[in-house]
Amino acid sequence: MMSLWSLLTPRARMRRFALLDAMGNCRALREASEMPGEDGWVEVNELRPQWLGQRLPTGARVAAAQQAARTRRALAA
Repeated sequence: MMSLWSLLTPRARMRRFALLDAMGNCRALREASEMPGEDGWVEVNELRPQWLGQRLPTGARVAAAQQAARTRRALAA
């Protein structure tokens, strides 16, 4: 019965985040439905373990326009 219930209820979309240190190097990766509360987390398009200890690639961050659109949708609901 629980599996049927889980099919019928909407789930929060999982988003991907990377924790950057003061030098801009990736220290941690996380997938969550909302932005982690601590400072230094940025939203990224995908999670790649090879980023750990390295600087994020140029296109890895989610554009500010996409983040603003998500915020507007959440407030409108």
